[in-house]
Amino acid sequence: MSRLRVEGALPHATDGVVEEREVDGEPGVFECAEGPMRHYRRTGDTVEFTLAIPFFAWLFTWPVKRELRRQLREGTASMPWWAPADRIDQRSATVLGALCGIAILDGFLGTAITQTLTYVADGFGVEGDGPQGVTLAAVRLAILIALPIVALADRRGRRQLLLVCTVAGVAFAVVTALTPSLLTYTIAQTGGRGFTTALSILAVVIAAEEMPAGARAFAASVTSMASALGAGFCVMALPLADIGDDGWRLVYLLPVLGLPIVRVAAKHLPESKRFVAVHDEKPHARRDRLWLLAAAAFFIQVFAAPANQLQNEFLRDERDFSAAAITLFTITTGTPAGLAVLAGGHLAEVRGRRFVGAVGLVGSTFFIVLTYLTSGPAMWFLYFCGAMLAGLTVPALRVYGPELFPTGLRAGTGGLLAIAGVAGAAAGVLAGGFLSDELGALGRAMAVLGIGPILVAILVVTKFPETAHRELEELNPEDLSEAS
Repeated sequence: MSRLRVEGALPHATDGVVEEREVDGEPGVFECAEGPMRHYRRTGDTVEFTLAIPFFAWLFTWPVKRELRRQLREGTASMPWWAPADRIDQRSATVLGALCGIAILDGFLGTAITQTLTYVADGFGVEGDGPQGVTLAAVRLAILIALPIVALADRRGRRQLLLVCTVAGVAFAVVTALTPSLLTYTIAQTGGRGFTTALSILAVVIAAEEMPAGARAFAASVTSMASALGAGFCVMALPLADIGDDGWRLVYLLPVLGLPIVRVAAKHLPESKRFVAVHDEKPHARRDRLWLLAAAAFFIQVFAAPANQLQNEFLRDERDFSAAAITLFTITTGTPAGLAVLAGGHLAEVRGRRFVGAVGLVGSTFFIVLTYLTSGPAMWFLYFCGAMLAGLTVPALRVYGPELFPTGLRAGTGGLLAIAGVAGAAAGVLAGGFLSDELGALGRAMAVLGIGPILVAILVVTKFPETAHRELEELNPEDLSEAS
């Protein structure tokens, strides 16, 4: 429990990050009417509170104290810059914290193959970029495992399947650590990627269904930051690959340490409130929206997948980086992008999804292409700029999937959009490898593939609807009519 003393606190109930109300029968004593609190009590100038945020309460305690101090002195009803535009309540805060805990594990599992594959190939004595490209493309077929899982979530619920997918992802990571060949490694990673892909889709769906209209992009930003934190842990574990030919196996054993996170998250994670509400179990498909978002997912991944998955190979072979140098490059240039993701969530609520998404796509593509065409300090700076702008697009565009489809189709269409992204990623990785060989350098190949996200930016500006501050039922009237 945290304590705060505010000299000159207002003698009446205030409204801001916490909406207060006077306790019945206790004049001058206030409790939380709405806000991210598990416990809140103000008596005079003294406030005692406990944030309803699993895992990350320590991170928000200081900014909440600072905002409460301002609120109780000024009586302001405005939300701070780091908070969502709409205040979240106890349940929303609890669900979001639990999802962020799981997202850390998801980020680690999803990043392992891109960080370790070059070392895996060396350990198995496989030479050349071709077999690695085939492995990366084959693993993308894991969406065929994820699709029935997320479709089942539209009938059976999100919570249980989310937890099952998390545990299964860890189990497949352990199996991966024990594989004797690149073929068995590919099979194990395909199975694991199927469950982690479903996990990522379901986490986005639950967050969208639990958050108020002005907090969905915020939820996307903080869960993305948590996933990036997990990816960062994976990057920091990469020097284990330098221990020897089998050092990479240790990276795949580390996710076992995250199982206690799943246990705690399960205690705090209820079934999605919109799933348990009455909704049409056989809603009409929104094919126009599906094709629009599928095209965007495809063309973004045509560029993003080779930019991410071939980066270590590029740094190692074309720039002579060691594993430790790759880790340093990734952390110093990519980690600050977490702040951009948070800013993108705020801007997407204030300025709208389309503006933020389009600017981020064009800017990040430009700088990342230049990264692959340069070397030395300029390469580090350009990638930093590209990563920061890419961070803006994450919350702005990530929420479109769950926002534009009704409850009975929300998870299943997330799987279909993932297929489009997988197809784009496979095409991008294969095209990146082919063009790199034909043009003589990966940077030239990335310049060609950069056309993809530029096309998406045009689609976002001209075809995407603006969804900021609109309830899901407003965007999907079939849910509203069925509930009524």
